[in-house]
Amino acid sequence: MARLKVDGKEIEVPDHYTLLQAAEEAGAEVPRFCFHERLSIAGNCRMCLVEVKGGPPKPAASCAMGVRDLRPGPNGEPPEVFTNTPMVKKAREGVMEFLLINHPLDCPICDQGGECDLQDQAMAFGVDASRYHENKRAVEDKYIGPLVKTIMTRCIHCTRCVRFTTEVAGISELGLIGRGEDAEITTYLEEAMTSELQGNVIDLCPVGALTSKPYAFQARPWELTKTESIDVMDAVGSAIRVDTRGREVMRIMPRVNEQVNEEWISDKTRFIWDGLRSQRLDRPYIRRDGRLQPASWPEAFVAIRDAVSKTSGDRIGAIAGDLATVEEMYALKLLMGSLGSANIDCRQDGAALDPAAGRSSYIFNPTIDGIEAADAVLIIGANPRFEASVLNTRIRKRWRAGDLPVGVIGDVGDLRYDYEMLGAGSETLAQLADGSIKFLSVLKKAKRPLIIVGQGALARSDGASVLSLAAKIATDVQAVSDDWNGFAVLHTAAARVGGLDLGFVPGEGGKDASAMMGALDVLFLLGADEFDMNAIGNAFTVYVGSHGDAGAHRADVILPGATYTEKSGTYVNVEGRVQMTNRAGFAPGDAKEDWAILRALSDVLGHKLPFDSLPQLRAKLYEDFPHFAGIDEIAAGAPGEIAALVKKPGRLSKTPFASPVKDFYLTNPIARASAVMAECSALAKGGFKQAAE
Repeated sequence: MARLKVDGKEIEVPDHYTLLQAAEEAGAEVPRFCFHERLSIAGNCRMCLVEVKGGPPKPAASCAMGVRDLRPGPNGEPPEVFTNTPMVKKAREGVMEFLLINHPLDCPICDQGGECDLQDQAMAFGVDASRYHENKRAVEDKYIGPLVKTIMTRCIHCTRCVRFTTEVAGISELGLIGRGEDAEITTYLEEAMTSELQGNVIDLCPVGALTSKPYAFQARPWELTKTESIDVMDAVGSAIRVDTRGREVMRIMPRVNEQVNEEWISDKTRFIWDGLRSQRLDRPYIRRDGRLQPASWPEAFVAIRDAVSKTSGDRIGAIAGDLATVEEMYALKLLMGSLGSANIDCRQDGAALDPAAGRSSYIFNPTIDGIEAADAVLIIGANPRFEASVLNTRIRKRWRAGDLPVGVIGDVGDLRYDYEMLGAGSETLAQLADGSIKFLSVLKKAKRPLIIVGQGALARSDGASVLSLAAKIATDVQAVSDDWNGFAVLHTAAARVGGLDLGFVPGEGGKDASAMMGALDVLFLLGADEFDMNAIGNAFTVYVGSHGDAGAHRADVILPGATYTEKSGTYVNVEGRVQMTNRAGFAPGDAKEDWAILRALSDVLGHKLPFDSLPQLRAKLYEDFPHFAGIDEIAAGAPGEIAALVKKPGRLSKTPFASPVKDFYLTNPIARASAVMAECSALAKGGFKQAAE
């Protein structure tokens, strides 16, 4: 620790702190443009100047000077730093004046207006008049893809975007070319950026040089209602803020959550919002004469009652989709139980995960934050870059910190960090388990090895054997102990862990999702769209969901539901963290919240569910499953459950592991309804080659 005085206030800070961090610790406000806590130090905007007592007779850049560089006083007094002396004030005013020489007067038409660092700091630390009357420099705008809009005349060359793409996203797509007045930030060849995290440069840009292209000229920040929520585009559960105007979602922004997403979100999370309003189901439909026709709620419920009354409980089934909340799955489970059916499943892809094996067998045990403590990684049948983009940045962050061997089984392409390709499928996994592959010794030497098992290895006929083999490797390399559980299952669906926690799997004598195909008279789909609808056969299909996707096209009755921004619902992320979304708007037309639909339907079916409101539903849910009440908490699984998974493996398939995410931008009904995601998908298929606009 180091002692120093900031503006006369004595503080003690770690000796690796910069003067800027020390000043903030002391409560002093230091302006900055180029400095960012999660990026390397550039020291090129010079806005954070401070005066150091006993130092050179000029201001010092506080972001680039460490507290250990300070000299104590002649009698050993703590070194002193001043953030508000006349010298500092004059220096900052000079820097701001230089920044504004070439900055255009775009504030009235700039999307950054109202939340612009340059505006705020010009007001707080600048002067009220300009002494320059020469023509301003102009820079040509660049085409860098359909997501980020560029107005490069506004750029102040802080290089935050360059450092983000290089250090966090892992691809050097942006850079600074030219010198002096000809310097400009560009993608070199003016092609679309390929990173699935590129939208974060919009938040990082302190001026209006990089803004959101889909959101351009849509709204002003002071018009928007801001609602804190959770993302459901993947299983990471990133903290987000949903900004709405009236009933419409206008944009989605990240919130800081150090344990989960730090302050990054993927492009799918950020730009999905136009899909929330298109292709929506806003009224019930019944299939008559082979065509879906609008109906009233009572008509839809009567049609379902007639179908249910003609069959028995063992011929009725339910499949929950990837975006379903815990509350609606719980309501559906109770309804199916009351109808005498044990045919329920939340694993529409057929993943070999069973809650009976214990919670450790299906969650990301080391936690997302815990990735930074790992010292060797084995990835089996997963592509974390596309399945959980923000989680992948943690692996890259740990890899950049030094000495992290990564082994991969399965075809993954560019993960944005170095790895050793061990093989393609389960045969390689078996060879690794019996010690034929050298990487096993790397895992054995590691103090905290991390074994990541993806859905590409589990959602197949030999999934149970692959899980067992992975658990054997984890126990052999001592990845599971009392203080470290390195066995991690990587999910792709936001609803999956919550469904497994609920036990939304076949009961005694019940059929799983694949066994239900062609074997039922009535099938309920709770937003389930990601399987072959032709396999359902002749079953009377009831679809409860928000978008006109595959499930709705196959349905005999459609009951319109709400999306994640239109209801308060519980989700459990990949690491087992219980999280809750908040309602930011209302569902369109006659659409209702899914739990309320099931409650109303249960009354018509003569099996009334024991709750009338969401608080009553949650009270019963918490009674049956107490851990759901611990919002933002993780109920850890028992390490012994991993050892119990190890059994004699069954027959292994020779098929290579393949990630279930074939197209990052089109993984769920909301994404497939988004025009922005469709454009990104088409661009990705064309190798991100497109002529500049």
